[in-house]
Parts: sequence; structure tokens; C-alpha cells
Amino acid sequence: MKSLKKQRRIQIIAIAAVALVVATSLIGYAMRDGINFFRSPSEVIAAPPSPAEVFRIGGLVEIDSLKRGQGETVRFSVTDGGATVPVEYTGVLPDLFEEEQGMVGLGTYDGTVFTATEILAKHDESYMPKEVVDALKAQGVYQEPSGG
Repeated sequence: MKSLKKQRRIQIIAIAAVALVVATSLIGYAMRDGINFFRSPSEVIAAPPSPAEVFRIGGLVEIDSLKRGQGETVRFSVTDGGATVPVEYTGVLPDLFEEEQGMVGLGTYDGTVFTATEILAKHDESYMPKEVVDALKAQGVYQEPSGG
């Protein structure tokens, strides 16, 4: 009788372990496309990612770099003070998007141009994404917003 109880406990523990491994694997598989790493322009230039890798890039929109192309295509450059990466985006830009302002873009880099599929801009005078602030501070070009 005791060996039957012991055998049943071992079976339950084994089934629970297998279920935990399967659940963890399914969560990881589901999230594989939902995780996008952030890179500053300096990091992109120093160690270019593969053309298939989707990631976020952020920094300041460079002065006099905003050019409107055919239709909804927009070209501009994003900088962190240490490096500049040209960006191309087709779509409608956020209302608050402008030069010398913080932005984060999601997309791919082919070695010369970052092709964005999504552009996010700051939402008030003092907000800038933490990753962008950290990258700008690392380059020594971050200035605290006035007012606040």
C-alpha cells in the first residue's frame, strides 16, 4: 500500500514538472516576437544588428534633417550626440514629432538606413523615454528640460 502512494506522488510530481516546462516553453515561444531591444545610434553604428532583427532606436531628431518624400514617406536622422543614423518612415508621424525632440522608432537596420514601422514621440515638454535619456547622458549631450 505504501509503495502505491509513493508511486502516485512521483507520478504527480513528474506530471507537474512536465506541465511547467511546457507552459514555460509556450510563453517563451509566444513572446519571441514581442521583445524588442533598445539601441542608441552609437550602439547601432558600433555593432550593426542583422538586417532581419527588429529593434527600437531612440535619440533626438537632428536639426535640418527632416525631409518629406513621395506620399507619406519621411526621412530624417536620429542622433545621440555620438553618432547619427538616417531613418526612413512611411506613415503618419505623431503630432508632437519635430526636430530637436526625443523619439523612439521600431524597425530594422540594413547597414545604412533604419527603416521604421512605428515612430513614437514625446508627449509633453519634459518627457523623454528613459532609454533615450540614458543614451544621451552616456554621450554627454543630455540637457535637463527647463521648467518642469
